[in-house]
Amino acid sequence: MSRRQVNPTRRFADSGSFPFAGSLHPKSRSSPLLSIGLVLVGAFLLIGYSYSGSGGFGRDKEAVSKVEGDLSCTLEVQRAIPILKKAYGDSMHKVLHVGPDTCSVVSTLLKDEDTEAWGVEPYDIEDANGNCKSLVCKGIVRVADIKFPLPYKAKSFSLVIVSDALDYLSPKYLNKTLPDLARVSSDGLVIFAGYPGRQRVKVAELAKFGRPAKFRSSSWWIRYFVQTSLEGNEAAVKKFEQAATKKLYKPSCQVFHLHSSH
Repeated sequence: MSRRQVNPTRRFADSGSFPFAGSLHPKSRSSPLLSIGLVLVGAFLLIGYSYSGSGGFGRDKEAVSKVEGDLSCTLEVQRAIPILKKAYGDSMHKVLHVGPDTCSVVSTLLKDEDTEAWGVEPYDIEDANGNCKSLVCKGIVRVADIKFPLPYKAKSFSLVIVSDALDYLSPKYLNKTLPDLARVSSDGLVIFAGYPGRQRVKVAELAKFGRPAKFRSSSWWIRYFVQTSLEGNEAAVKKFEQAATKKLYKPSCQVFHLHSSH
């Protein structure tokens, strides 16, 4: 990634010089008013160029974070919890989250006294904090390989949410994992998946995940749902979009709402 451009106006301010400084020299024959005018025009042009080149400072910062792979759909789940509560209502009273860093999602859900939450961590938690290890000791969070059947009975949870996990599975394992996630839910399955080209796993995490993430397009996922007989939950989609619009929420990950297995 190229280095971020230095703001020209800051550089001039720090050095104590300005563009067209030669026009302010005492020996200059041009009028003082013309020189001052040129300085002002130059300053406005430089400021305008800085904004137009980056799309605004806020957008530029967001773009850098996306390129560096800082986006996490598990973090996105935490942002989306108020929206999910509006969309699913009472179905949020017994939730299972599946994905890396599930302890953070479960901890957030448990802050609501009316919500029971459990989690499945598909990867090692050797570096987990004390709170996460406590959740594991209590049996609230389990460490399990999601390529195999989940250790829960059918319809054990009202809602199942999965994030940052399916992107690392090949279609061979998706064929087993997705129906199993739908099996243990009674009111729906919500999938948070990465956008192609926006997110990438960091090199340090390859050893943890075992393989690079495969971010698929929405059209790929929709075709896959049809092929595996998983039905979209149109009612939940509508409620989620309405709540998101009211809250001015725009997800950074793809969000899919599916019916549970019958």
